[in-house]
Order: sequence, then C-alpha cells, then structure tokens
Amino acid sequence: MARAVRALRGMPNPRLTGLGSGLFCLAVMTLLGFLDELLFGSSLTVYGVLFVPVSLLTALWVRRGDLLTAPIVVPIAFAVGLVPVAESGDGSAGRLMGLVTALATEAGWLYGGTLVAGSVVIVRRIRLVRRRAAARNRPPAA
Repeated sequence: MARAVRALRGMPNPRLTGLGSGLFCLAVMTLLGFLDELLFGSSLTVYGVLFVPVSLLTALWVRRGDLLTAPIVVPIAFAVGLVPVAESGDGSAGRLMGLVTALATEAGWLYGGTLVAGSVVIVRRIRLVRRRAAARNRPPAA
C-alpha cells in the first residue's frame, strides 16, 4: 500500500486552467482518434475505452478555480476526436452522417466519461468547501 502511495505522489500533478484543460483533452482525444484509425482501423470501442482515462485526468488536473469546466470540455473533445474515427461517406454530408451515427452508437462511452469527470469534480469541490469551512472555524493562532 505504501509503495502505491509513493508511486502516485511521484506522478505529475499539473494544474491546468479551464482553457488549458480543454486544450489538453481536445489534443489528446484528437491524437487518440488518429492513432485509433491508424492502429486499430477506426475501432469505436477502443476510442471509447481510451476516452474514460482522459476524462479522469482532465478532471484531476484542472485547477480548483476552474473545476466546473471539466465536465463541459470532455464531451466536446470526445466529439472532435471522433472525426477521424467515424465512418465517412462521400463529401461533407457523408462525414457528418458518420459522425452523428458514431455519436449515437457510442453515447454510453460519452456519458460514462462525462460522468467520471463530473464525479471527480464534485468530490474535489466538496473537499474544497470542507477545507475552507474548517479553516474559517479554526481559532486564530496566539
């Protein structure tokens, strides 16, 4: 147990702004979309599975003042990163139809990742509020 705690403490712990977390999530999901297309032949399941840890990292790495942005940017990044993975027909109408179909069929992954990000944000927000209340109720130092 102590070894796992030390390993977690040694991991990077960036604090991203709301815009930074959105750009991080968007860039990673777009990169994963292209890698999925290249390595797995546009597997929507692989893309969805990879989306959940990216959502978790986005929610963990956003700074306290911008907590509420994480559950908002995560689904946007999912949709943007899905463009290279979604099946496409001829022209822009075919690509749009493939994207809409992929969003509809992979809605479970989209909701799951958003739920993960939202849950982490809620827990972090509750801890922040409790810390502030404890600091306010603490007697002044003598």
